[in-house]
Amino acid sequence: MRAALLQRQRDFRQPPGLVGDGRDMGTVVFPDAALKLFLDASPEARAERRLRQLSQIGVNARLIDLCAEIRARDERDRNRTVAPLAPAADAVTLDSTQMTPAEVLAEVEKLLRQRGIH
Repeated sequence: MRAALLQRQRDFRQPPGLVGDGRDMGTVVFPDAALKLFLDASPEARAERRLRQLSQIGVNARLIDLCAEIRARDERDRNRTVAPLAPAADAVTLDSTQMTPAEVLAEVEKLLRQRGIH
């Protein structure tokens, strides 16, 4: 099943290019990508963001539970056999813990310009 999904993901790559989002995009799916980003943030920041998303759609959740779930998922993903969570050796790690979405976008655009990617 994983092999079939992998090929389908790769088939989406068409000129002029694409943005792939996922925990193994730069290491497994598109290892030759022109720019690989490993977007990171603390579990606490990610839990706060998720809590805001859930609140906006009327779902009640507890920050402490969300944080525990995120930590557990990260641990599972880091230790899984197939495509474990890890930055590609040539990835740029971007810690967005203290960044707004606009600041993240600006940093990504800067990296694209630096590499001559349009």
